[in-house]
Amino acid sequence: IKMREFARLVLTVVAAAIYAPGVAGFQFSTLGVSHTHALRTQQTRSTVPIRGAAALDMSGFGAFTKSKDNYKYTGTQRPSTTSPKRKVPQEIVKPDYWADGKPKAKSLGMPWDIPVNSAADIEGIRKAARAAREVLDIATSSVRVGMTTEELDDLVHTETIKRGGYPSPLNYHGFPKSVCTSINEVVCHGIPGTNIVMQDGDTVNIDVTVYLNGYHGDCSEMACVGEVDEAGKKLIQTTYDSWQAAIAICKPGVKYSQIGGAIEDVCIPLGYTSTRNFCGHGVGKIFHSNPTILHYKNKQNNGIMAPGHVFTIEPMINEGDVSNVMWRDDWTATTKDGKRSAQFEHTLLITESGVEALTGKTETSPRYFWETK
Repeated sequence: IKMREFARLVLTVVAAAIYAPGVAGFQFSTLGVSHTHALRTQQTRSTVPIRGAAALDMSGFGAFTKSKDNYKYTGTQRPSTTSPKRKVPQEIVKPDYWADGKPKAKSLGMPWDIPVNSAADIEGIRKAARAAREVLDIATSSVRVGMTTEELDDLVHTETIKRGGYPSPLNYHGFPKSVCTSINEVVCHGIPGTNIVMQDGDTVNIDVTVYLNGYHGDCSEMACVGEVDEAGKKLIQTTYDSWQAAIAICKPGVKYSQIGGAIEDVCIPLGYTSTRNFCGHGVGKIFHSNPTILHYKNKQNNGIMAPGHVFTIEPMINEGDVSNVMWRDDWTATTKDGKRSAQFEHTLLITESGVEALTGKTETSPRYFWETK
């Protein structure tokens, strides 16, 4: 009898964890592991400093009332009201979650089961990735002091539609906007808003994903708003260097677990930390799938690179502590100490001889500040 009661208790706890509200984000679960445009774990949710009465009264995702906000924010950023959900023309090919926010396509089961894309699939991903790069270039070159992130969202949405694509974040697990804009201490998944005005000295990550004719292409990079201080520039360049070091080791036969070590070998000696509870992911027909890309030293069996694998590397590097907290919108993650975070991301293809950045810069792409000196 005691064993039966214990088993019932275990099942209850597991069910509660699986069906806890708000767990689903830019994520897809396999064996209890959450894959996301960055991986979101229960540890992140448990660190949210809930104080006082409910800070945000929400009537629909992102629509906040004027109730007093007692949430203890860690840095410069605050939530904002958002515009109504943007419309997508009927003729645009849409992902399976566009209407109800629920992805239906499933990844392979085990963490080391990684899809090998056909030549036709690779060509489809390549076109989506090129569209994403074009949109990201337009967005980053448009950043200016006084611009709202709502304006960036409108720009990304419009440019994606012009290319015949669907903005992948829109309504993915209910995400309300067409792009993620993460300023200063925001680690990832910042929601664009009408009241979020970019200030001189801010740093912003713009994360663009385009769904084009059945395939996703995913990329992000940092932009400086006006004049950024030297510490901010050093963070951005270190994040870039860490990211590039990880890409450089990619080729057939390399374990995916080695990526995190390559990142930390660059950023840790310089006094930075690499976020642990958000990760890279497989991408293609499915927005987030195997493999899981951890951006810190690990020995997880997440598979071995082989030709035809397509995935993202997208480290989030922090000026201070590695811990982060989740806002009440259940999307926006910020550093726990309020210090800045930076991120870069490519969609990558493993080839017979190495790796190709499908979202790599073109000759007309804007250059980084250290490339224009």
